[in-house]
Amino acid sequence: MARLRVTLVRSAIGTKPKQRGTLRALGLRRINQTVEHADRPEIRGMVARVPHLVRVEEAPDSEGNGS
Repeated sequence: MARLRVTLVRSAIGTKPKQRGTLRALGLRRINQTVEHADRPEIRGMVARVPHLVRVEEAPDSEGNGS
């Protein structure tokens, strides 16, 4: 399954409480912190609520087939 790498690039200070809650639910606490999540509709929706605060990249699969 594809993975998304989400990085917090702007501060959450001054943002609405729902946006701060979304960042917390994504696991982002500090600027330049990066987390990986499965590419699922739930995660895409959360990222869509805070696109001005985060950078999203596709990460390589970490399944490690070895093939």
